[in-house]
Amino acid sequence: MKNIVVLVSGGGTNLQAIIDAVNDGKITNGRISCVISSNENAYALTRAKENNINTAVIKRKDYETLTQYDEALIQLINSKSADLIVLAGFMTIISENVTKAFENRIINVHPSLIPSFCGQGFYGLNVHEKALSRGVKVTGATVHFVNEVCDGGPIILQKAVDVHEGDTPEALQKRVMEQAEWVILPKAVDLFCNDKIKIENGITIIKA
Repeated sequence: MKNIVVLVSGGGTNLQAIIDAVNDGKITNGRISCVISSNENAYALTRAKENNINTAVIKRKDYETLTQYDEALIQLINSKSADLIVLAGFMTIISENVTKAFENRIINVHPSLIPSFCGQGFYGLNVHEKALSRGVKVTGATVHFVNEVCDGGPIILQKAVDVHEGDTPEALQKRVMEQAEWVILPKAVDLFCNDKIKIENGITIIKA
């Protein structure tokens, strides 16, 4: 049974998708051992407590330097015996020190089909605003490993979502979450927990 640590900052809708998948048996061989938040008021912490999941809070502003924060975050994650770390709306930058400490063990879901609309500055509603302003007809979500390059780690899963005529960024965001993010993030977690992801030359291979 692998220990999953989920890092959050806000409402925790992606966290809820993972919790539901664990409870429904869609994620096997894995349990959420802790939810770590950068914000003590995050509703994600309430979701965790309602499901009897341990929680912790670590704030960047409580540390004088990024190095001190990195060390504290690494120590906290290690104290939870984490096999897999999931970024579920974690709004604090993950540094190279952290990604190297947990190489190929941190995953993130991004609300576009990477390599489109990704990288520095592309997050939240901004991604959908850019997609609509470009006039794309299809968007989606990507689950990928996290490395030192923003949104640049090996891609695990992707799912396409149609863009509708007259979409607002808010409407598109909701559709991408419901049809893609909440589907492929739990699936990727299940694949990891069952040792079905292999990385060769920076590309993931999903084992049957």
